[in-house]
Amino acid sequence: MTKNIPAAAAQTDFLPLQGTDYVEFYVGNAKQAAHFYKSAFGFQSLAYAGPETGVKDRASYAVCQNKLVFVFTTPLRSQNPIADHIYKHGDGVKMLALRVDDAADAWQQTTNRGAKSYLEPVTTGDADGEVTMSGIHTYGDTIHLFIERKNYHGAFLPGYRAWKTEYNPAETGLLYVDHCVGNVGWNQMNPWVNFYEEVMGFRNILSFDDKDISTEYSALMSKVMSNGNGFVKFPINEPAEGKKKSQVEEYLDYYDGEGCQHVALATHDIVKTVNELQSRGVEFLKVPTTYYDDLLDRVGHIDEDLAPLKELGILVDRDEEGYLLQIFTKPVEDRPTLFFEIIQRKGAKSFGKGNFKALFEAIEREQESRGNL
Repeated sequence: MTKNIPAAAAQTDFLPLQGTDYVEFYVGNAKQAAHFYKSAFGFQSLAYAGPETGVKDRASYAVCQNKLVFVFTTPLRSQNPIADHIYKHGDGVKMLALRVDDAADAWQQTTNRGAKSYLEPVTTGDADGEVTMSGIHTYGDTIHLFIERKNYHGAFLPGYRAWKTEYNPAETGLLYVDHCVGNVGWNQMNPWVNFYEEVMGFRNILSFDDKDISTEYSALMSKVMSNGNGFVKFPINEPAEGKKKSQVEEYLDYYDGEGCQHVALATHDIVKTVNELQSRGVEFLKVPTTYYDDLLDRVGHIDEDLAPLKELGILVDRDEEGYLLQIFTKPVEDRPTLFFEIIQRKGAKSFGKGNFKALFEAIEREQESRGNL
């Protein structure tokens, strides 16, 4: 899957990333999906591409909130690779687009190290400037695009026009992508860890085995990959042997392959954000209220009042550098695949290891209600 490169070369950040540029979802109805994310999650209309802008095979709606940009793309006819993707996987993440200073160099660096090319560097432009894009394949049908936009001042990308709407509900306090989690198949975590290390220069900053992430019934393993400056983090999960089917196995079954399991969205005020999301109909996993009985004994002092955390089901965990607050939505589609995490970091750099058991038991209760445990 990857080429071996000298260890010394891996020490330099040959792929400097400025963060997540956007996340693109292939969906059955982009207009309705965009409306849902505006209404439920507080995104604003940003840009549109389709037949009216010269794009004949698809329609795409870009929405934004602070530094978050989501793009929803739908095919306009059958016999279309986008339609094939949706038929197989359902609605899901196709593109994890990463901001770079030099998209041609990013493509050259990664393909030289063994990445399979998805898009050779191409520059497009309009009256607002130009953008250079390139891309490589990663797990499943997921793509990493490299976006160089330092010479562009338009609404989103060439080929899009500004999308103005009268309906723009208030935002919910979501700020940026904290991390994106990928689910891969049996015995595939380490090969993809090697891919991120050797092809993209990431490093493994945290590892969890089936002793860390297990319940009475199921288990999984996870490794967290981070780029050099820590702006981009990709935890990778694989199933582990358990008495019953794990959440990763359920995902792989229903997504029909490997893919992005969830996107974690950062906020500065998780109580306010979750209250707002819940009032708009976003459904969250709930842990038993007994989780809170000894919470402060486990994590120590926190700035927040315990009562609203307990009422909303927000989880808390601490590491050497601080603590974090997190909560997970239920799957946002009928297939039990994609969901979102809302996270507020108060110094912590970790991912909530102390919450794994309570969280996965909550997921298992949902699996059982679907008959998939």
